[in-house]
Amino acid sequence: MIITKKALPRRALLRGLGATLALPLLDAMAPALSAAAAPVRRLGYVYMPMGAHIADWTPPGADLRTLSPALRSLAPVVDYLSVLTNMELRNAYPGTHATSNASFLSAATAKWTESTDYYLATTADQVAAQQIGQSTRLPSLELSMDLLTTVGQCDNGYACVYQNNLSWSSPTTPLPAEAHPRIAFERLFGDGGSASDRQAELRKDASLLDWMSADIARLQRKLGASDRTKVSEYLDTVREVERRIQKAEKATAESKLPDLDRPVGVPASYADHAKLMFDLQVLALQGDVTRVTTFQLARETSTRTYPEIGVPDAHHPLTHNGGDPEKLARVAKINAFHVSLFAYFLEKLKATPDGDGSLLDHSIYLYGSGMSDADKHDHVNLPILVAGGLAGKKAGGRHLRYTKPEPLANLHLTLLDRVGVRLDRFADSTGKIPELTAV
Repeated sequence: MIITKKALPRRALLRGLGATLALPLLDAMAPALSAAAAPVRRLGYVYMPMGAHIADWTPPGADLRTLSPALRSLAPVVDYLSVLTNMELRNAYPGTHATSNASFLSAATAKWTESTDYYLATTADQVAAQQIGQSTRLPSLELSMDLLTTVGQCDNGYACVYQNNLSWSSPTTPLPAEAHPRIAFERLFGDGGSASDRQAELRKDASLLDWMSADIARLQRKLGASDRTKVSEYLDTVREVERRIQKAEKATAESKLPDLDRPVGVPASYADHAKLMFDLQVLALQGDVTRVTTFQLARETSTRTYPEIGVPDAHHPLTHNGGDPEKLARVAKINAFHVSLFAYFLEKLKATPDGDGSLLDHSIYLYGSGMSDADKHDHVNLPILVAGGLAGKKAGGRHLRYTKPEPLANLHLTLLDRVGVRLDRFADSTGKIPELTAV
């Protein structure tokens, strides 16, 4: 790196017609003649609906040298993992799917109502966004896999809003999640516009990078060789994500089969769609567009099928299986499939440079469900794991097994602390988790 008196601002942007693109962390952004700033800390949550086949999920030992069947795809990142057994969401009772989703990030009791007088609490991600999200363009990013959301009453007299939304910025303000990759992409990198404007953009073949080619060329001339490589690789990833979105749009537009439920631009395959949404999160973190993310892999009571893994049965009915071994085996297949997509995301983070490490080194993610055994609608012994360098890379590969139920709120309190958000208490927490508090 050539040291100059004027460093490139950390919030430097590439600008084009109707679009802006944040840059990844570069050597040129370090203050001249001084050490680089402390790495940015990132916090994320990935929600798995309807619990898990716990026997297939739970690791057999006190460490993760032997992973359980549901978690085997995480082997490449095992040093970044901690699995926590016997976590509880006491405030999710009386056990319902609506309260499982609602309590996962709030650890609060959802008001029982079918109407618009719903009431919950500010969720952990939004507590973080209020502090670490204020220096980014988007304080937080909410994504999901379900394009359609229902309204009214969804589950045992609870309003559908509790199942539709993981994130709440206040007890009365749920934050809708975006499932359409094109709209999510435009939210991250575009300036928005009307629906007709967006439709016009969809008809263009040009990449948003083509609109900022002059700005890119000027920037590259100012950078050293290492930074030029970083920028080129980042822009290649942006263009590849664009290409996949355009391919999905073209395939949908040319399809002769009616498809009234799926908007243009969504991959037909669940795995392709999920990976694209995970890739958008990687780009958002790499460009420091946001530092707080939530992602719902499916809604509670989802009747999605997974024929690509040999499970043509609807997910929700499968979980009400009465202990049927064949149905439990199919539930376990779905669990392992969902985890494999999370593993794909973690490996992408691990492979993405960030300062003196990788995005995974400087992030912490909570993956799990607000329900344990969906056949019983219980909220104790939840399937929960934590991943990322901020969870303690050198002390990773741990299975923390509690003899008595531990409030999930304790984990929320601990993860907030790990990203610099200091609280004395969160919901029904009783303290931080010592194994995850060490730097």
